[in-house]
Amino acid sequence: MGQRKVDVAIIGSGTAGLNAMGRVKRAGKDFVLINGGEPGTTCARVGCMPSKAIIQVAEDFHRRSLFEREGIEGGDHLKVDIPEAMEHTRDLRDTFVDRVLSNSTDHLSEDVFIEQYARFVEPGVVELEDGERIQADRFVIATGSTPIVPDAWKTFGDRIVTTDEFFELEDLPASMAVIGLGVIGLELGQAISRLGVDVTGIDLAENIGGISDPEVNKAAIEVIGKEFPLWLGHAAEISEEADGRLKVTAGEQSAVVDKVFASLGRRPNLDRLGLENLGIELDERGIPEYNPNTMQIGDQPLFLAGDINADRPILHEAGDEGKIAGYNAAHDEIRAFRRKTPLAIVFSDPNIISVGARFADLEPDSFKTGEMKIAPVGRALIMGKNRGVIRVYADQKSGRILGAEMVTPRGENLAHLLAWCIQKEMTVGELIQMPFYHPVMEEALQAALSSLYHQVEAKNPGPIAELVTMD
Repeated sequence: MGQRKVDVAIIGSGTAGLNAMGRVKRAGKDFVLINGGEPGTTCARVGCMPSKAIIQVAEDFHRRSLFEREGIEGGDHLKVDIPEAMEHTRDLRDTFVDRVLSNSTDHLSEDVFIEQYARFVEPGVVELEDGERIQADRFVIATGSTPIVPDAWKTFGDRIVTTDEFFELEDLPASMAVIGLGVIGLELGQAISRLGVDVTGIDLAENIGGISDPEVNKAAIEVIGKEFPLWLGHAAEISEEADGRLKVTAGEQSAVVDKVFASLGRRPNLDRLGLENLGIELDERGIPEYNPNTMQIGDQPLFLAGDINADRPILHEAGDEGKIAGYNAAHDEIRAFRRKTPLAIVFSDPNIISVGARFADLEPDSFKTGEMKIAPVGRALIMGKNRGVIRVYADQKSGRILGAEMVTPRGENLAHLLAWCIQKEMTVGELIQMPFYHPVMEEALQAALSSLYHQVEAKNPGPIAELVTMD
């Protein structure tokens, strides 16, 4: 096979790769988009979107538990058809994937969108599966990540389920151990528990959902632990029972289950790229050193974007990284871009939130914490969701809001308000002057901010009880 030359080669057509392509096209550069495996983004196929579909089904079904106290009769007669629910989830998943493809790769010719795996054979050159070689001045590497399954567990075959297989299940098992209580483990673990699966949640860590604030973690464990047991602080071991079921052991506790949902994180898809042929050094995580503000690997004509760098494995971050990588791959001058305020949401019920600086990342004597427990909040009580806590952090001297961690209903909305304020470098005093309606969940945030206001030294723009004059 021959070799052809382009300005930019983008490897990976997920969120990062597609956003990189947009910037390269805008610059008028000649490019190819190379993708091995299934097209469509991880979010649309096996991540954000199908998980939210099954979560919504589970939340709607779970709501029946409140019907009796609200005077609604017949809730105990409701039932869910799991195969129909899973088919509904797949139908929505297929809709999301089709939308991604119809707005991106469906419009590209076969010469531009190459559905093959690529491997670097020398600097500036990749070889495709069919033997053709592509030479490019610059490369964007956005090949994403793959769920981690320990080698010892692979012998259990389809009894070990990851997100790659979960949404293809036609029915749910009677029992399931969820190993790994990060974002996806908590979300799907709670969802399938509400749909009738006997769930056991297990994690080596003592915290869940990526929480670092001990008070928020305590509240989250208390809330989620009422729905299914959480075994924390011990690694999980799996063995096979005589009847073909799996025995899962963590510390002194064990359970026999039909399947295991492995949610142990994801590994970067670097193994088949041939980076060893480029002489690039990898860090302790097996990832090339790169600049998160330029996405460039060292001084190489290579740019890393999306889940592959294992830094901020979230769709909006992957999109931003793709734009940065694509821009720099398409321009002679490398530009550094300011990254947005960190924002992470676990769509459990209640939501688990981290925004801005995390508790564990702050210097102990440099900040103050405002807290509001959700139990007495009127809006939450009306919804039957008055569980959790909000914790907001501010610089002790300046009063500038630094971050927050929380477990709360409507947390996805509160998190955005705080992320915007943090990015604007607002102080507690400035935010407390903003309007807060009644009765809304934002009042819980207002209470946390009021607590925080009285602890910081800077009181700008004035006492919180005063109205701002028009002078």
